[in-house]
Amino acid sequence: MSSPRPAAQDRVLTVPNALSVLRLAGVPLFLWLLLGPRADGWAVVVLAVGGFTDWLDGKLARLLGQYSRLGALLDPAVDRLYILAALVALGIREVVPWWAVAVLVARDLVLGACVLVLRRRGYGPFVVTYLGKAATFLLLYAFPLLLLGQADGPVAAVALPFGIAFAVWGTALYLWSGLLYLAQFVLALRTPATAGSTAETRGGAN
Repeated sequence: MSSPRPAAQDRVLTVPNALSVLRLAGVPLFLWLLLGPRADGWAVVVLAVGGFTDWLDGKLARLLGQYSRLGALLDPAVDRLYILAALVALGIREVVPWWAVAVLVARDLVLGACVLVLRRRGYGPFVVTYLGKAATFLLLYAFPLLLLGQADGPVAAVALPFGIAFAVWGTALYLWSGLLYLAQFVLALRTPATAGSTAETRGGAN
């Protein structure tokens, strides 16, 4: 676990947090577009806006020094919700097999339970790894490509194999990063928590 950021971590009204809330508001819209009118193009636009604001809020947090405990929890939570919404929708539409949905959701449920245990021992969220970020990136790019691949035409013929490749690599990295977070969890349980043991950074387990 890493040390806390030196910035004021109890602030709620920050620009990065506002962007995270904006991303959060896009989750139900994204899910409705996929399952209601099945407006896949607009769903991809919502996902792209969410990805851009995800990058932007992290950038602004560093530039403005506006780190917060709320941001440390909200930012990865919104990523999880987008992935969950996409998995459920693609499972219902039979684009992604349900066993894959179950495996990825189970990974997040296990890590969520670990975070609750760590908090009781005085730790913050998991330290973000680049592997976890890469896995999230691959999955969030795989979903729109898989959607585009369901149509007919030359675009679909190109999008589908790329979507499958992104999904396979993203799933593999997502599960591997989950094992790395579990290793952090075991190490934390073996180490007494101290004042500098929290990991309140922009991000969290990805």
